[in-house]
This record gives sequence, C-alpha cells and structure tokens, in this order.
Amino acid sequence: MPKLLYASTSPYSSKVRMAAAYAGIAIDLMPVKTEDKPAELISANPLGKIPVLVLEDGRTVHDSRAITQYLNRLSKNTLFPRNPDKRLDAEVLEALADGICDCALSMVYERRTRPDAMVYQPWLDRQWAKITAALDLLNANPPKLPKKITAGQMALRATLGYLALRFGGQWEKGRGRLTRWAARFDEKFPELKGCVPG
Repeated sequence: MPKLLYASTSPYSSKVRMAAAYAGIAIDLMPVKTEDKPAELISANPLGKIPVLVLEDGRTVHDSRAITQYLNRLSKNTLFPRNPDKRLDAEVLEALADGICDCALSMVYERRTRPDAMVYQPWLDRQWAKITAALDLLNANPPKLPKKITAGQMALRATLGYLALRFGGQWEKGRGRLTRWAARFDEKFPELKGCVPG
C-alpha cells in the first residue's frame, strides 16, 4: 500500500488525503513533523516538504499537485474531468487554492521563525493582500458543488480549513458565500470532513 507522509494541519496534505479518499485509493497515513527533519521524509523528498507519497516500489511523488495528478491517473480520471475546458477549470482552482496556502504559510513562518522585533510587517501585509484578493474573487463566484467534484474543490476546502485554523475570525468577514460553501461541502461530502486541516 502507498504511504503518505503528511501533517494533519497541512492544507496540501489535507487535499491529498481528500483526493485519495474520494478516489477510493487506500493509503497508509504516516504523520511527520517537518521541523524534526525525519530521515524518512528527507530521503523521500530532499526539500523536506510534505506531503510525500511513497509508492510500493519505493518511488516517491512529492508536491501535492503531482500527487493529485498521480491519484487521478491511478483512479482513471476520478479527480479531474476528461473534458479539456473543465479539466483546466479544476487545475486553475487547485492552483489558486494552493497559492492562497503558499501566502498563508509564509505568514505563519514569518511569525514563527523570527523574533518579534524582526518580523517584517510589509511582507505580511503583501501576503495578506494576495490572500484577500483571491478570496474576494472566489467569494464573488464560488465553485459549484455537483455530485462529482474535482481536486480543485478539494483544494479549496482544504485551504478554507487552513485559514480557519490559522486565521480564524480574520478572513471570513464579508465572505459569507465562501463560508457557506465550506459548510455545504462538509454536508455533501461528510466522508472528507475528517481530512480538513485541524
């Protein structure tokens, strides 16, 4: 069985866990702490980043988007539509959600790794402006939630879960459509709710 090195708070890990569950692909979950630089993680991904999918033959797949594409091929297109235009929409939504997470994580690390006197507020403000611009765009036109969803919708749910975890009370105001979208996602796909960052 493939093994996923992951963290429960990681939005990228969350997306991959949702994708595997939705596609019906069994994976062995192995939580890791990236700050500890465990040997198994470093040997699987020299960047020391999660998630990493370790295949049964020993090959590794790292970067969450590479993993969702791999799981999609393995499941015969369960995670991305075959139609080129719809597939592009799903890939763009996944990239936008991941981009929001990139900005949010850089803010978390800025505060976590620097002494308070060295935290660079203009950097934090720049990242927050990117996040809010993307959230406003998504709030104006939230993605549909049909019976068959894509890795794009899963990525967005993971992103909103991460924002609730790290920036609760800061991102929701004026974005009621997105908060309702997250609640509807959890209602429609309760089997994925346990994968949301927490």
